[in-house]
Amino acid sequence: MEQQTATSTVVLPRVAITYCTQCKWLLRAAYFGQELLSTFGTSIGEIALIPATGGIFTVYLTYKSDTAAEAQQVLLWDRKAEGGFPETKILKQRVRNHIEPEKKLGHSDTPSSKEKPTSSPNGDQTVTGSEDAPKAAASAESDPLVQEAKAEECQDCK
Repeated sequence: MEQQTATSTVVLPRVAITYCTQCKWLLRAAYFGQELLSTFGTSIGEIALIPATGGIFTVYLTYKSDTAAEAQQVLLWDRKAEGGFPETKILKQRVRNHIEPEKKLGHSDTPSSKEKPTSSPNGDQTVTGSEDAPKAAASAESDPLVQEAKAEECQDCK
């Protein structure tokens, strides 16, 4: 099958969620996209859901900051690097920090019980680990989406 190239203009900021079709993560990707659109409305130019294989689940943000002349792309989440899927509020915070730093997220601004933030050299907060990793893993095992994905797990995802 030949892939066609689109000639339309990309509307920034753009969130691109790439998900594994073999792992059946479409609904999870769509859920995160819906949550971001519900929170940020027209502050987000577009959400792209990009099907892939190999156990991938990444979220990239492409945006143009006030200080940079060119558009910037930043990786907000990588399932393999982060050891799982993001909490919705963490993803919202990461998007907000780039496109609307002054925006209040209400209950999504409270610290996560699953993450232990640390400061990076530039003052940003980054996640270094989870104190409740065993509990999170146990609750993930009971998640129907996780069970379904494991039932038909692709060889690349292991």
